[in-house]
Formats: sequence, C-alpha cells, structure tokens
Amino acid sequence: MKKSLMALGTMLMLGGVASAQKVAFEEYTLDNGLHVILHNDASAPVIITSVMYHVGSKNENPERTGFAHFFEHLLFEGTQNIKRGEWFKIVTANGGTNNANTSEDRTYYYEVFPSNSLELGLWMESERMMHPIINQIGVDTQNEVVKEEKRLRVDNQPYGSLIAEVKKNMYVKHPYRWAPIGSMEHLDAATLEEFQAFNKKFYVPNNAVLVVAGDLNDIAKTKEWVNKYFGAIPRGKDVVVEKFVEEPITSTIKASYQDPNIQKPMIVATYRTPSMKTRDARVLDMISTVLSEGKSSRLYKKIVDDKKMALQIGAFNYSQEDYGMYILYGMPQGTFTSEDIVKEIDEEVVKLQTELLTDKEMQKLKNIYENNYVNGNSNVEGIAENLASYYLLHGDINLINTEIEMYRSITAQEIRDVAKKYLNPNQRLLLDYVPSKDKAQN
Repeated sequence: MKKSLMALGTMLMLGGVASAQKVAFEEYTLDNGLHVILHNDASAPVIITSVMYHVGSKNENPERTGFAHFFEHLLFEGTQNIKRGEWFKIVTANGGTNNANTSEDRTYYYEVFPSNSLELGLWMESERMMHPIINQIGVDTQNEVVKEEKRLRVDNQPYGSLIAEVKKNMYVKHPYRWAPIGSMEHLDAATLEEFQAFNKKFYVPNNAVLVVAGDLNDIAKTKEWVNKYFGAIPRGKDVVVEKFVEEPITSTIKASYQDPNIQKPMIVATYRTPSMKTRDARVLDMISTVLSEGKSSRLYKKIVDDKKMALQIGAFNYSQEDYGMYILYGMPQGTFTSEDIVKEIDEEVVKLQTELLTDKEMQKLKNIYENNYVNGNSNVEGIAENLASYYLLHGDINLINTEIEMYRSITAQEIRDVAKKYLNPNQRLLLDYVPSKDKAQN
C-alpha cells in the first residue's frame, strides 16, 4: 500500500509539473503572410527573436545540393543597413548571442538579447529577410567557411559520414537522399544568380514564422515593432514543394562504406518510417527508449553489459517532415562480428513484436517522457524553437502543450504493433560501416 501511495504521489507530482509548464502564446499573421508567435515569460530579462524558414536540403536542386545550409552562413554576411562583418559585432556589443541551424526541412535563425534590446533583434531579423546583400565576395567567403566545416565535421570526423551514407541508400527519389551540408562541387559550380534566385524563392515572409519569446514588457509595443519592421516586406511567390513518394522496401538492402578515420567497424540497421507528424513516429520514439536509453535499456544491458559483445550499441528515431528513419547501430568488439550484433538486436526486436511491456516498464517509459516534456520547455530558447517547429513543420502550434498527451496515451499493444509494422528484416538497410582497407583493426 505504501508503495502504491508513493507511485501515485510521483504520478501526481509529474502531472503537476507538466501542467505548470503549459506554454501560453499568441499568434497572428501579417498581410504579407508572415506568421507571428508571441510568448511572454518574465522569469528572466531576456528576449529571443527568431525566424524559421520552411526551407531545408529537401528543397534543393539535385545538382545544387547544400544551398540551404550555405544560406545558414551566407545570410550573416550583411544587409543594406548592416555592413559586411558587422552582424556579430552588433550582437556582442549589445550583450547578445546568436546562431542558426539547418535541417532537411527548415532553417532557423535566432538572437538572444537583454529584453531592452527587443527592437534591435526585430530590426536585425527584418534586415536579414528584406535587405540581404548576396554578392560574389560573400559567396566566396562562405564557400571557404562551409568547406572547412565539412572537413572538420564530416571528412576528418570518425563516423562523420554515417548518416549521409544511410540516407544515400535509404532513398531513391526523395531529396532526403543527400545530407544538408551537400556537395562542395555543386557549390563551386553555382553562379551568383543561382544563389540570388534561391534567396528570392524561399526567404520570404509567407514561407516563414517569426517567434518573439521572453520578457515582453509591452505586448502592444511588441506588435507595433513587428509591424514596423516586417509589415512592409513584400510577400513572395507561394512556395510549391514537389512531393516525392518512395516505394516500400520489400527486401534487405545491403551496402558498405569505408571510413578512413576509424579503426573499429560499425553495423547499422535502418528502417524507413513515417512522418514525424504521425502517432506511429511517437511510438517509435518510445521503442528507442526501451531498446537503448541508458545502461538499463534492453540492448545495452544484454549486448554491452552482460555479453560484452559490443563497445557501443544504440537506437534512435530520426524524425523528419516527410519520412523518418529508425536507426539501430552497434560496434562489435573482440571476436564478435557485425553479424553477431545484428542477430542479438533482432532477437530483442522480436521480443518487442511478440511480448507486451509490463505495466512497470510502461510507467517507467512514460515517466521518462514526462521528464523530457518538462525539460524541453524549461528555458525560453527551447520554447521559441519548439513554437516555430510545431507551427511550421507539424501544422499545430499547440502541440507544444498537447503532444505529451499523445505519449501518455500510447499503450503496450501499440508498441508491439508498431514494432511489427516497421522493424522487419525485409524492410531495412544493413550498412557495413568499416575502416578503410589500409586501416589496421585493433
């Protein structure tokens, strides 16, 4: 009885924390199509001004890959009213920080300022949207920056090409088949006019969402400034995105890749999965947690801890707007082989497909997701990006508050059924990610 009361108390505490974390927001759309989201949080005197554009590597010409990621850098070069090289100086001089990131589906720019610099942040992001300077010197400069990034993060990074190799083999038609960093040859071959056309097509108000989050002292004044700086930006042509449909995988795809930066092989099993917007995608998140989150997870406990067959083991759901990938990987050690690792992984997957998780396991799983939910909305930077993502990619901004209900409602039967539906040997890629032939294995 005492244990039951303690468990009930834990559940009530978690529910109370989640409820207390509900994110309030206001949203509206300007005449030019820019969607605006305001979130007031006076807990700290900081403000986030951020813009997420609905453009990523999937929007690129197959002969010009890497454009979206290139623009992540290029649009810091300067504007008609911010001289080249001055962007970061302005931010730093006003006690702020800024950054940007790109995925297959979107590009995100943001500034974090003291709240008394809200107008400055809005002006800077409006300048990026309305008055970017895209000239040859900026293109040439950022070309070298991107090449150096690729050398550091991909070419000379152990296992740096892993996701790119998985994507290349998992997709035939869809632009997800190339990595966001793209091809340096494509960037070298591109003309200035091509970069300018890409900007004109995608970096427009009707293809973006502006999020202002933090210590908004005066909501009316904030709206006034939003309209002042963004309202005059011309609407762009509607962005029409081509739809690509992949044929189902019906037999195992086998591939290999030699990485000159590694000495230990890795086996990667990958399954194509549905859009991150689906309920099944959330179930797959939970399956990843069961299999590999923490040292008590099924794969780690069995393959690394007990049998000492692998140096590392893992599983994760690579969620994207159109499709996803469910990736399992392991690094065999000693006399064990990749085939041995796959056999052990498959045994654990079959257990998920045939045996229901216990009530205790389900409660532990849901507690993890309650904690993730609270942590995901624990700071204003995370809230700003979540608001933008839920609006732009999911089409439902209130998921920032309601998605946790979906995780809470997932059943053991659903976990079993989704594992049966997607995680079968005839529906996957097996990638042998191995050292180059001139690398001696330890």
